[in-house]
Amino acid sequence: MSKTIIITGSSSGIGFVLAEYFGKKGYKVYGLSRKYTESQYFTSIPTDITDNSAIQNTIEEILTTETQIDILINNAGMGMVGSVEDSTKEDILKLFNLNLVGAVQMMSAVLPTMRENRFGKIINISSIGSEMGLPFRGFYSASKSALDKVTEAIRYEVYPWNIEVCSLHLGDIKTNIAENRVRTKVSDPYKNIFEKVYSLMNAHVGEGTKPLEVAEYIDQLLSKNKWKAHYYFGKFGQKIGVPLKWLLPQGTYEKLMKKYNKLS
Repeated sequence: MSKTIIITGSSSGIGFVLAEYFGKKGYKVYGLSRKYTESQYFTSIPTDITDNSAIQNTIEEILTTETQIDILINNAGMGMVGSVEDSTKEDILKLFNLNLVGAVQMMSAVLPTMRENRFGKIINISSIGSEMGLPFRGFYSASKSALDKVTEAIRYEVYPWNIEVCSLHLGDIKTNIAENRVRTKVSDPYKNIFEKVYSLMNAHVGEGTKPLEVAEYIDQLLSKNKWKAHYYFGKFGQKIGVPLKWLLPQGTYEKLMKKYNKLS
């Protein structure tokens, strides 16, 4: 019997590639995004995942056709760049509402049926940048880091029902994320340094890993019976930043990060 998979943020980028990839492999795929997306490989259901009642309606709709929901990939999210000092309360709350609260609401919506069937797999798409505070991406790093900690906590809570949850930390992926990032205010003291970092940031995305490679990696992950809490996928130069942060003195690590981000 083919497995049922829900993928959020499926209208473009990684989410769209994932939805089509697993649809072609024979999964019953439901793609959730704010707008309807045409595809012969998955069923698109317009859903704003920051609206819990909209999520509940969508899950009810899926369960009128499907007997269970096997897999959730929490991919929907937004990037935000700008200085910490200039970010407003509204900017921060909007980011966390999607990147953290939306993902939690999706998990809460699928867990009852996963518990009933004593099976489920949930992948929360995170970032290598969640492991460190990145210059001019402080709140993005923080939102993904918060999701990581929730992932660690929920693993303890749901394991009695054979439900696996993990964070998949991605490096730069070659998508149109650069065009879709929210760019908050950057005041005069930061402008010169921000432009240097921002142009480098976009260059890294342009040289990033292809979304299809992410799909293939997730496919391998889904074949495993037991998951670790965290998986890292991306170019070596980005992945190496994680163990270096654990091993190096903070001052040394910051020097490396300044050099990598062309701040020194």
